Amino acid sequence: MNAKIKLENHDAQEIKYTTCYMCACRCGIKVTLEDNKVRFIQGNRNHPTNQGVLCAKGSAGIMKQYSTAKLTQPLMRKPGTERGEGIYEAISWEQALDILTDRLEEIRSTDPSKLAFFTGRDQMQALTGLWAQQFGTPNWAAHGGFCSVNMAAAGLYTIGFSFWEFGAPDWDYAKYFIMWGVAEDHSSNPIKIGLEKLKRKGGKFVTVNPVRTGYSAIADEWLPIKPGMDGLLAMSMVHVLLKHEKFDYEFLVRYTNASWLVVQTPGQKGDGLFLRDENNQPLIWDIEKEAFRNGMDGDIAPALFGEYVAPDGRRVKTVMSMVAERYLDSRYAPENVALEVGLPAETIERIALEMAHVAFKETVELPIEWTDVWGRKHDKVVGRPVAMYAMRGISAHSNGFHACRAVHFIQMLLGALDAPGNFRARAPYPKPIPPHQLPENNIDIINAPNTPLSRPPLGFPTRPEDLVVDEFGNPLRIDKAYSWEVPIASHGLMHMVITNATNHDPYAIDTLILFMANMAWNSTMNTKNIQDMLRMKDPEEPGEYKIPFLVVIDAFHSEMTNFADLILPDTTYLERHDCISLLDRPISEPDAAADAIRYPLVKLDRDVRPWQEVMVELASRLKFPAFTNQDGSRKFKDYPDFIVNYERSPGIGFLSGWRGKDGTKSLKGEPNPKQWDKYIENQSFFAHHWPDNQKYMRYANKDYLDVAADAGFVGKPEPIIMQFYSEPLQKFRLAGMGLYDGPQPNNQVDRERLVKYFDPLPMWYEPLEQQRVDAKEYPFFALTQRPMFMYHSWDSQNVWLRQIMAQNYLYMNARKAAEMGIQDFDWVWVESHNGKIRCQVKTMEGTQEDTVWTWNAIGKQKGAWGLKEEASEATKGFLLNHLISELLPEKAGERRVTNSDPVTGQAAWFDLRVKIWKAEPGETGSWPQFDVLKPYPGDERYERPDVLRYDARSHEKN
Repeated sequence: MNAKIKLENHDAQEIKYTTCYMCACRCGIKVTLEDNKVRFIQGNRNHPTNQGVLCAKGSAGIMKQYSTAKLTQPLMRKPGTERGEGIYEAISWEQALDILTDRLEEIRSTDPSKLAFFTGRDQMQALTGLWAQQFGTPNWAAHGGFCSVNMAAAGLYTIGFSFWEFGAPDWDYAKYFIMWGVAEDHSSNPIKIGLEKLKRKGGKFVTVNPVRTGYSAIADEWLPIKPGMDGLLAMSMVHVLLKHEKFDYEFLVRYTNASWLVVQTPGQKGDGLFLRDENNQPLIWDIEKEAFRNGMDGDIAPALFGEYVAPDGRRVKTVMSMVAERYLDSRYAPENVALEVGLPAETIERIALEMAHVAFKETVELPIEWTDVWGRKHDKVVGRPVAMYAMRGISAHSNGFHACRAVHFIQMLLGALDAPGNFRARAPYPKPIPPHQLPENNIDIINAPNTPLSRPPLGFPTRPEDLVVDEFGNPLRIDKAYSWEVPIASHGLMHMVITNATNHDPYAIDTLILFMANMAWNSTMNTKNIQDMLRMKDPEEPGEYKIPFLVVIDAFHSEMTNFADLILPDTTYLERHDCISLLDRPISEPDAAADAIRYPLVKLDRDVRPWQEVMVELASRLKFPAFTNQDGSRKFKDYPDFIVNYERSPGIGFLSGWRGKDGTKSLKGEPNPKQWDKYIENQSFFAHHWPDNQKYMRYANKDYLDVAADAGFVGKPEPIIMQFYSEPLQKFRLAGMGLYDGPQPNNQVDRERLVKYFDPLPMWYEPLEQQRVDAKEYPFFALTQRPMFMYHSWDSQNVWLRQIMAQNYLYMNARKAAEMGIQDFDWVWVESHNGKIRCQVKTMEGTQEDTVWTWNAIGKQKGAWGLKEEASEATKGFLLNHLISELLPEKAGERRVTNSDPVTGQAAWFDLRVKIWKAEPGETGSWPQFDVLKPYPGDERYERPDVLRYDARSHEKN
């Protein structure tokens, strides 16, 4: 008791503020440093995202900085060695940049599409997308195609914003919260803060998830749904609301297209499109004027239900009539879906009516004056305090687009959007529906040497003319995004790049650049086969690989870097300048538009460079117009200079704070040379707080829309009408039917998919892979999710977080396991139609009985991530990815089709079905196993001790 505790020497320490990068929340952090070392990391109490709360990931950022897996220098595959052997030679940065510049220069001057550039969970997609656009390649996308494109596209084609980063629950006023398919790594700190508020005030928390962990463990009610059935459950809830007439009539006629009239001419061109006037405006039937009128006007009295005859003799009916006809059908009655979704009918009806009760009987009213976009004055804001949030549990199924749209239907029926207590938009959202950005599809521009694309590579098609295909209907992108196979692939199909490039389908590429994308391991479907593809030689080009040149950029020695021909080592997030921009994936909160920066807190101790800096350097060398002056000289000295001075349009740049020459303007203004300094002074973030009259109903709030138009969030201040009925989907469907005046697919498979899956109203269908897999042979659904203390593959090499978990198990329902004679820690074989693995089991009560699941990205290849060969992650950890296929099972007479949502191209990770049996005695250890990854030149600088200590009294590691 008399021992003295040696305290920190605070006089030798300094505190700096930056933005965390241990997950996608991008929380504000307070970092204590001493002698160029990180002492500890805390949450920033002033930051709008986390308000001082910090999770295990954020605190363990120290051990990411001091990871033994860090790359130390540029590396080139040694001549004469094979790809995947992992034998490298160190080269200088100048050599590396010269090699890459020469190769890219040749591609750009001949056929820019021969470059494919795909990024993982990066946080600067506005820059990487601009770089690809300036290069002239359509082959760019980030990881959203196998993460959340169903979520994003469903929202942006329905309500103008979406779950995940484009909106957030209003925790201050919510009284009822329902969470759909959210694992605990998503929006971690904000959700924890919010749930505490909700439960402290007595609100109810309902979770819809096959697995009860993390957030769901503290829910007031758990609905253990069968995987892939969320859409059917949501549609059944819509049935209940309609049956009991529990919907917000005023909200529907004012703010949605429920009253718009739809042409009813089956078998004829134009069927299912909106009835429009000579100015192409949608028409409604005005019950007071008894006339067809412009549905976008404010002074109208629309009929919500009804059928009419248009002046030209065509029959029409309101969208709401079509909604009622579909979802009041007995198919969606709770008693008829209960067995399929795995929930009692009484529960489905009760939850729907509970939401309606809270929405209409416990309304929130705030005395805030505001003006709508039609000029009407309002003396209060009315909120339906039912909030929702959803993520990968819905998104990662091949029926997820329609499922998510169905969830938005519940919100629209209740009038529970962007008002007090419900789901609210985060700037720069809401956007027009869909956003007015189309993907580049001009084949002459795409094929033009040394020419930037006229539009970004990604966008939001509204009709078949917007597809990125050639005159014969063949895809122009290597991932086949925006083709007839997946027309609204708004985030691209990163999971298809390696497969398509290897198969030269639709064509061969020359160079593949991957940034922060572990595509040889956990960030791919079909892991072993993908590794084989990366090694595959081209029989028509002796000595050449099917993918001739592979560049990997990462900060760490991953399974993917092992296949690179050129490795460019990145920095950590504490060692570089970085920009979290409103032009990108925002950190805004509903009450404030916000962005943030990172800047170097720790001096570099190895020969690495931020990829942002390298891109600016390459863009300058390659003389991209946006990065060079007319005389060819570079326009920007470095990345910080680029961020300050680049303008997407006059006054609109990457950072929205302290703009203007004197730094006094917000959101829009001239470049400010001291902008970085102002952010650093303000703890590395900026927040523009909305005044009360601009906080709510922003899809129709005149004062907000005026500001949003000036700031470039929207094109002009006009109403954003939410879409029950999606006309863009109907146009694609008509093309499949052969009833469209424009491009039509010439392949029968594509025609059938358009007709079946491009329904303008949400529909439920059995996930595509499950339609081709025998459920009796493969009786279990199999899922992965990420633990709250880890994120993607980034953190399982973190020595602090490894103490929480260094091995994953396959979790089974306890009763089901007992029926099969399986006990805790038994080794089992798990087999799908595509592969087989061996892993260890744990049982639990909190999982739906037909569902098995595991934590993703714990299993590692031996030798990767700075781990010792005998590490638990490599010997006992495993991946379900070995069981998943990126292609659907073969079908006679059909080309191989992507295992993705047919609307958006979302990778269908969660459609997997498996069979399970106990391993024989002596069959232990995870399987399959792969060759041990070799150390790289420079790895010898890092010790790999049995015990790594980084304590509060010393910087010594022993």
